[in-house]
Amino acid sequence: MNARIEHLETSGTFSLDGETHQVDNNIWIVGDDQEVIVIDPAHDAEAVEKAVGGRTVAAILLTHAHDDHIGQVRDVQARIGGEIHLNWEDKVLWEQVYADSEPDVKIADGDTFTVAGTTLKALHTPGHSPGSTCYYATDLEGGVVFGGDTLFNGGPGATGRSYSSFETIVESIRTVLFSLPEETTVKTGHGPSTTVGAEKPNVDEAVKNNS
Repeated sequence: MNARIEHLETSGTFSLDGETHQVDNNIWIVGDDQEVIVIDPAHDAEAVEKAVGGRTVAAILLTHAHDDHIGQVRDVQARIGGEIHLNWEDKVLWEQVYADSEPDVKIADGDTFTVAGTTLKALHTPGHSPGSTCYYATDLEGGVVFGGDTLFNGGPGATGRSYSSFETIVESIRTVLFSLPEETTVKTGHGPSTTVGAEKPNVDEAVKNNS
């Protein structure tokens, strides 16, 4: 059976710099009826466990270490198994949530992960956070990148908080994500999906507004 993408949305809080906000997060599950990769299992470990449904978990991939994305990941892991993968450039954010432990696997740009015959490639895209990483699969739905909070439907991810940089996220988007085919679907960390091509004018507008 070919790999497919399943979507789960959960709700909770995001806290940083002394502020807390309600957020809805997208969780992406890639695989088939036997094995899956889970990307950013946020907020609700029980809901993630139900969605996985007893399938083998090849990996838990994190796009970055803001607490809305990782706050439940240890509980999720206890329920479904799988090693937790994170770019360790986000160490400072991870340690705000898990001061006494580290992710199981510290990933780097170019690392690959295979599930149900499909390969996802890690693309380091700093800016929203130092270690922000997207995961690109050429053979899912004609090309898909799981973009976390780097690129949204409407433009770049937020950069107004600690450990973020507008100039860096724009460079990441333009040099990494915009090098992908324009028809590549962007599965975002929050909100609706988009495409690489659709976001090029939105990023240009964001740069203009921030100049």
